[in-house]
Amino acid sequence: MMSKGKGRTTATDLAGPGSKILAGGFSPRLCHRLAACIAAMATLETISSPIIPYIAAWREHEKVIWYEYVGAKFLALLGCDREEVDEVFRQSIVDRRLYRYADRESKVEEEIVTRAELRGDQAGLREEVKKAGAVEFVYQLALPEGKRIWLKDQANIEVFVEDRICLSIGCLTEVTKEMEQKDLLEKIGYFDELTKLPKRTILQRILEMNIGNLRRGHVTDFVFLLLDIDHFKAVNDMHGHQAGDQILVGFAEVMRATKRHEDEIGRYGGEEFYGFSIGSLNNGIQFAERLRQAVAGSEFVFDRERVPVTVSVGLVAASQLAGDGEISAEELVRVADRRLYLAKEEGRNRVVFRG
Repeated sequence: MMSKGKGRTTATDLAGPGSKILAGGFSPRLCHRLAACIAAMATLETISSPIIPYIAAWREHEKVIWYEYVGAKFLALLGCDREEVDEVFRQSIVDRRLYRYADRESKVEEEIVTRAELRGDQAGLREEVKKAGAVEFVYQLALPEGKRIWLKDQANIEVFVEDRICLSIGCLTEVTKEMEQKDLLEKIGYFDELTKLPKRTILQRILEMNIGNLRRGHVTDFVFLLLDIDHFKAVNDMHGHQAGDQILVGFAEVMRATKRHEDEIGRYGGEEFYGFSIGSLNNGIQFAERLRQAVAGSEFVFDRERVPVTVSVGLVAASQLAGDGEISAEELVRVADRRLYLAKEEGRNRVVFRG
């Protein structure tokens, strides 16, 4: 630990009153490591650098996290006192991306973590982070003055077994311009030009993310829907492709107006669309029926002529596949597609959720 001689600044002084570890009761190995990191970070803050260093800690298998070191840059950014950092930081987050690394060179996964999940079971997420060893978060923060910025959080996780303590030794760097450019490119690539709905390319991310949430216990069930506009080829043949495009746009508008805020919808391809909803099979059936009835009850008009439109839906709940072992995005799509085919075979304009 740093010298406590007269006139000398100690690691405890730099850490502040929030340090639980340096207050005593932990192994010399943990205390020496923490003191060395605090000294290095305090030195880093004295130079002109865009890096914002910090050290966070938590006990294994517990939810409470605290900060062993928070520099002046971090406090100034959040506009709060040291004791308020954890709560203010969490409340400021409006978006978060998690990158896990198999090693220092290869990025293996990106996961979108919602604000609601931040308030959920963080212990499970931290367990995954601890196993990964090296992680990178990217946060979007809503700052007190109304400004929004993106921060990249790169951290190494060190586990001190005898103390049952994990240290996250990290630094924050602003990456607002980079993330805005990335999101713009993704928006161009992920959204259908005609209907303005998300494309099929984003569906894999939605399904895999929620399969992970199901595995971690963040959700208990979810439902995936495939929808196909009935007799769409006949519409194109009778009225032309311009009419077909107008029907697709109108269909997308009906889906937007019918879905709940938390439901996901998108265009799968051609006249096929998809839906996704957190909740039970029964909730999913209700979602599908709302969509089916809304389409059947809507008026689609082309060149002042009414065009009748109905939709068939194939639906699968994750709980229906749980007995088959590990669920995959491919299996969800395959089962929903099979049930969509059955809906067509049974006369169209219906929802099928078994078979």
